[in-house]
Amino acid sequence: MKYLVSHQGKLLSDRFSEPLFGVRPFDDVECEAQYPLAEGVSLLVLETEPPELLALDLRSKLAEVDETEFGLLARAAQIAVWHDRHRYCGHCGTAVEADAVELAKVCHACGLSVYPRISPCIIVLVVDGERCLLAHNPRFPPGRFSTLAGFIEAGESAEAAVAREIREEVGVEVCNIRYVTSQAWPFPHSLMLGFLADYAGGELTPDGVEITEAGWFTRDNLPDLPPRFAISRLLIERFIEGRY
Repeated sequence: MKYLVSHQGKLLSDRFSEPLFGVRPFDDVECEAQYPLAEGVSLLVLETEPPELLALDLRSKLAEVDETEFGLLARAAQIAVWHDRHRYCGHCGTAVEADAVELAKVCHACGLSVYPRISPCIIVLVVDGERCLLAHNPRFPPGRFSTLAGFIEAGESAEAAVAREIREEVGVEVCNIRYVTSQAWPFPHSLMLGFLADYAGGELTPDGVEITEAGWFTRDNLPDLPPRFAISRLLIERFIEGRY
């Protein structure tokens, strides 16, 4: 059995920034909970943080791993956050306990069951012939541009969210919205639904809050792009390869 380890909602790593342990570690540290992640791998939630461990730089680690490890770390990170933030029943306030069968927490006072939170988001690359629309968010490093993204609102379809987010953030209309792929995005608990869409009209007008700069780019004048592990980069790579 191998283990990933967390404390207070954060995955931990050793001094070499490696998060996976080959045997059950820290038998002298109390374990709050243990959750299965995959065949032969579990997440241990520790009551205290051993001094020899460090908080894992999750973004950096995800940039290094393959698809299988990406999924494992994403699942562990999301469960760790859920465990830390859902200690009491949202209905009656009683402390909850892990369910014996399902990945859930149960309130034995009122019967409420709470499952890990997943927040669906859309992320979309808008194309117009031989150019694509990329934008800069204030949280990005200087000079970096990426695709547009946003959360799906209650009662809204993913396709409707695509059109709305693009309109709100940069002021243009789109058509021919088509699904490409999805990616678990553990920052902290999102599921990114990736789309391509065609430009249908309007002038680029960044909202000044979520988007401070936006522009049209061709394959030979692309700006600094997101890291390769991100779904935004996958969408941009499809444009570069002409698969859109």
